[in-house]
Amino acid sequence: MVNVIKIPTKKNLKFWLPVSVILFVFVIVLLFQTVVIIQPGYCGAVIQLGQVQEYVFSEGLHTKVPFIQSVKPMEVRVQKIETKQNASSRDLQIVNTVIAVNYHLDASRVNWLFKEVGVFYSERVLDPAIAESLKAVTAQYTAEELISKRSEVSLKIKETLSDKLETYYMVLDEVNLTEFQFSAEFNDAIEKKQVAEQQVLKATLDLQRIEIEAKQKIEQAKAEAESLRLQKQEVTPELVELRKSVS
Repeated sequence: MVNVIKIPTKKNLKFWLPVSVILFVFVIVLLFQTVVIIQPGYCGAVIQLGQVQEYVFSEGLHTKVPFIQSVKPMEVRVQKIETKQNASSRDLQIVNTVIAVNYHLDASRVNWLFKEVGVFYSERVLDPAIAESLKAVTAQYTAEELISKRSEVSLKIKETLSDKLETYYMVLDEVNLTEFQFSAEFNDAIEKKQVAEQQVLKATLDLQRIEIEAKQKIEQAKAEAESLRLQKQEVTPELVELRKSVS
């Protein structure tokens, strides 16, 4: 029995060619929907049918359920935010502060951050936390202490802010107070105080100098008197007669 090979007709080709293309495109789309790559410096929050999952995708290649799971990349590298804040000191001086904060997201808990806060965590959480921490610590010091105890103030702000950010799955790395600005009246008062202190210091030094010079003169007079006394003791009758005879 002879097998007959059917040659595809033009009609069959017209049908199967679009179908093949559609299947090929579907496979490619399915492949892209199955594989996800998390870039370096990021972690992925996994969302399945509208629910955030308890696990996180670290950087690298991962697979997910097509059309059911999606992944939201969240940057976990160190980030910086610099902001200008107004606060009041303990002596009710207005302080304008430029504060720079370095922080990063907790890589193991970016899913909860995404679930509870979302991607706009800087505006919703970070900015208010910085402002509140700065005001709480600044109110504990006078304006002059904010200048003289700058490192201590910075450390307290860091401790306060760190506790607040921990609640929202963020880790505080560093806090820097780059600038303190006070009112013109306060700056003028500080300048006058420094001038007065310099004048007091100069007067004190002048008084000490006068006292030292007076003591030196007293000691010099004592030395001269003692020298005359010794000279008188050395003058004997023989020496007097000798001086008369010589003269």
